Amino acid sequence: MSRFPFPRYPNGWFQVAYGDEIAKGSVQRLRYFGQELVAFRGEDGVLRVLDAYCPHLGAHLAIGGKVVGNSIRCPFHGWRLDGEGQCVEVPYAKKIPPKAKTRSWPVAERNGLVMVWHHAEDKAPEWEIPELGEYGSPDWTEYKRLRWKIRTHNQEMAENAVDRAHFRYVHGMLDVPESKAEVDGAILRVVSNGKMGTPRGAIDGQIASISHGFGFSLTRFTGIIETLLVASVAPIDADDVDVRFSFTVKKMGNEDVTRRVGGALIADIEKQMGEDKPIWENKVFMPRPMLCDGDGPIALFRRWCQQFYTWPAGASGAAVA
Repeated sequence: MSRFPFPRYPNGWFQVAYGDEIAKGSVQRLRYFGQELVAFRGEDGVLRVLDAYCPHLGAHLAIGGKVVGNSIRCPFHGWRLDGEGQCVEVPYAKKIPPKAKTRSWPVAERNGLVMVWHHAEDKAPEWEIPELGEYGSPDWTEYKRLRWKIRTHNQEMAENAVDRAHFRYVHGMLDVPESKAEVDGAILRVVSNGKMGTPRGAIDGQIASISHGFGFSLTRFTGIIETLLVASVAPIDADDVDVRFSFTVKKMGNEDVTRRVGGALIADIEKQMGEDKPIWENKVFMPRPMLCDGDGPIALFRRWCQQFYTWPAGASGAAVA
């Protein structure tokens, strides 16, 4: 049995960095989708992402490459590529080879995140990443950032949102929450209600998630303290994914209480990731799972997933839906 009987790199938007990690005039090396990439921020402040290797003789543009205006100069022979990947200067030649170009990746820099669009057939972006009212608001805290490298697949991680029983048996929730899911194109909304344990006893809590494809999801926690988790899972290669969690907490009247209560909730979610990780890294995907009536909307979720794959010729996703 193949561990994941679906394409390794789904289509969609995926986070490759935080915006403040790449200053104006700087270059950063990236590795996602089994490929080497280069990100650079031009003098105009706009971030560009290209395939990493110069089309001339293959030098890695992120290793010694320099930003010149709104382009990047290759460290090997000084060829200069613009944000579209087009060569705009060969300093020692009279003519630029007309095919001197490398691939440019669509970039959306929103909510403090750098997102790139991946599509197996190089199709243009099919939906947009929303602007978040919480980001930068004086009523919400700055991001608390957590990051993991996990040996799994995007779909396996995303399935947790609809796997309601695991909240009780993996994470120790006081009961199996009631979960409802609905699909709207590339968007999946899931709401789970259940009892949450606190030092003062059980309280009613809600976890409401909105997933925009596999690479960008928003989870809002209410009951203890209003918390927003911005999650991104980006495939690195055939084995691993890069997981970034960015938390922001709605400020309470007292700054110390906000920090203490919000920090406790974030620490609990970090603990839950530690509980999920060994399961994800050692399980296999069951194309025909033996589901029962208490499992939640897993079948609906798997049907939603199919739109994010480009299947090889002659292959079909029907067997894993």
